Amino acid sequence: MVGTEPVAANGRSVAAAAAADHGSKGFKLVGASNFKRHNPRSDLFPMHKFDHVEFWCGDATTTSGRFGFGLGMTLVAKSDQSTGNHHFASYVMQSGDLVMAFTAPYSSKTDKSESRPPVEYDQDEAYDFLKTHGLAVRAFGILVDDAAEAYHMSTANGGIGVRTPVTLTDEATGQTCTYAEVKLYGDCVLRFVSGSYEGPFLPGWQAVEDAPHVSYGLERLDHAVGNVPELIPQVEYMAKAFGFHEFAEFTADDVGTVDSGLNSMVMANNNEITLLCLMRTFVMANNNEMILLPVNEPTFGTKRKSQIQTYLEQNEGPGLQHVALKTDDIFSTMRKMRAVSRLGGFDFVPAPSEQYYRELPKKMGNLLTQQQYKEVEELGLLVDKDDQGVLLQIFTKPVGDRPTVFFEIIERLCTLPPPAEVPLGDGEELPRSRRKRVPTEVGGCGGFGKGNFGELFKSLEAYETELGIN
Repeated sequence: MVGTEPVAANGRSVAAAAAADHGSKGFKLVGASNFKRHNPRSDLFPMHKFDHVEFWCGDATTTSGRFGFGLGMTLVAKSDQSTGNHHFASYVMQSGDLVMAFTAPYSSKTDKSESRPPVEYDQDEAYDFLKTHGLAVRAFGILVDDAAEAYHMSTANGGIGVRTPVTLTDEATGQTCTYAEVKLYGDCVLRFVSGSYEGPFLPGWQAVEDAPHVSYGLERLDHAVGNVPELIPQVEYMAKAFGFHEFAEFTADDVGTVDSGLNSMVMANNNEITLLCLMRTFVMANNNEMILLPVNEPTFGTKRKSQIQTYLEQNEGPGLQHVALKTDDIFSTMRKMRAVSRLGGFDFVPAPSEQYYRELPKKMGNLLTQQQYKEVEELGLLVDKDDQGVLLQIFTKPVGDRPTVFFEIIERLCTLPPPAEVPLGDGEELPRSRRKRVPTEVGGCGGFGKGNFGELFKSLEAYETELGIN
């Protein structure tokens, strides 16, 4: 049932049961200072990067328009009544390699005998999802070599199958795309995507070629952060079902405010491009560390409720907390985003104190120029670093009616040179079709803003107090 975390016979969540049934990686939070980073290249199957993210919403027209305006994205594809689809409306927005789809159900009472939806779609499931979560992320598309193989490998290792592999064929070109879905957490899935299709999204979505081109400079999805009630069972599930490895971690001692805290772990694939954070947080990654999935859990016993616990209540269960969007020029991107912020775009959390910016040069030294220090303060940005580079970041306020999903805008200034080519494991090959190039970057360089978590939580907690929800 949508919105309810499945429970095993022993009372544990399905993720916890799956992790236990298929063995444990022995994850244990030790804190950022004691964590030793290591990439075991443990992917169960080749995973390359984020392909897309799909939001389920109540009104795809309005939502896609607002996100396009607020983030600087162009309408590139659609599936709706004008294309013969009377089950749902779906609009696809793009900026660089960043692709977002916004999908909403049509009335369930109308005649569907002539409807031609491009993919299988359960309207009742969509309505249940919206009733439970409101505006929320339903799926993360992950580019893989073979979606069918990825599905079978994942489910054979404890992954919870949601949609078996389906191959779609583009009528005009004959190109194909195979996709399949496996549960990530809550009602959010990883959608494996492979094939030769070179269109803007999936076969069956009609390309939109006459929409005005808009771009504020966003290039790709950098990482995606999820919130769950229990961190260790979730990351053990991700490690067993997908092969993600631990990329970073943070505990309440690392990042908590005076009144509340979190634990967090970031999981990555072998190339370390997919990311999720937790409070306590683990960051999980794939082999090339272009898929970064931090996962957070709440902490308890503090003066006030953890912001993560507030999210779990407002979202009615686990789900995607925020998506980090990468730009190569955060100063230009933020000027454009702030220019439309009060005109229907997105609001940002308040800037840090003057003291934060006075002390910043002591922390960062000559890693930033005087002009960069000036622009950082003017735009209200946060700055942090690790041994691989510098992170510039800022967060929006929640983007919907519920205080759940928000965005992070980031730029990574890597001090390490990018690899000459994307590292591949035995038998791995680079994908060969459109939008399939994999970034040759150092995944996650500059970190995830550990030094700024305190400032972020102060802002979020002040916002919750303003809303009267914590």
